[in-house]
Amino acid sequence: FFEQFGLREPHIDLDVKSGSHAEQTARIMVGLEKAIDSYRPSVVVALGDTNTVVAAALTSVKKFVPFAHIEAGLRSWDRTMPEEVNRIVADALAELHFAPTELAAVNLMHEGIPLRKIHVTGNTIVDVVYKYRDRAEAEGENLLNELGLEERSFILVTVHRQENTDSFERLQNIVKALVTLSKRLTVVFPVHPRTMSRLREFNLLEALQSSGVRLLKPLGYFQFLGLLSKSLVVLTDSGGVQEEACTLRIPTITLRYNTERPETVLIGINRVVGVEWQRVVNETIKVVELRD
Repeated sequence: FFEQFGLREPHIDLDVKSGSHAEQTARIMVGLEKAIDSYRPSVVVALGDTNTVVAAALTSVKKFVPFAHIEAGLRSWDRTMPEEVNRIVADALAELHFAPTELAAVNLMHEGIPLRKIHVTGNTIVDVVYKYRDRAEAEGENLLNELGLEERSFILVTVHRQENTDSFERLQNIVKALVTLSKRLTVVFPVHPRTMSRLREFNLLEALQSSGVRLLKPLGYFQFLGLLSKSLVVLTDSGGVQEEACTLRIPTITLRYNTERPETVLIGINRVVGVEWQRVVNETIKVVELRD
């Protein structure tokens, strides 16, 4: 990612790595506290809804440094999602809220955030997709040639969220849906390392391997974006992919029971269907038939 975007290496790498939510958050806070003491910043800025973001918000406030949250105001209204808790805490502590949409700004207002702290800025993912679209499409063409696929002939899949990967029942449902869909269309599935680990642990990998599902190693950002732009429909549990697909006008089946990106549903490009395998299959086929 750093190489593809030509980004400089960070001055400090906290080297937190994997761990429980508590472990990650604690390690990040310890590292950020030292960084704040060293750099004495005027403001701390963080983007998204990860443990890094909530740790940055907590550490900044405790060190009396203003915190700015990019992607503020997104809400799924489901506090069983770790990301939802992170979003709520980060926004409660932020002095500057950079909301991607007017709906996100309204969410903040309903939570009592003063208007003077809220700025509707647009979406950074949309900016990136527009800026690098030509490069991504070229990468997509190359990847299609390597895989022997034609444009709009395949379903693209991403699965990585904890609520899906750590639940045998949910992951089994997703696998069953993909195997069923692969009998009708080519299914391309770049597998996240976390997901691959759980597929092996739950003895679900063989079912995918023995079906027609095309399992790929994780892709670079431009490769994935290019593949997404050439797909017929995308099945995903990712918030970012929902936004990227919406920007590229690729129909989306969201493998969750809620979304913090409701704008994608309101405009009709995204269907939030859950993970019950028959419904996933039925909704995907409906979308495919509409595109035929």
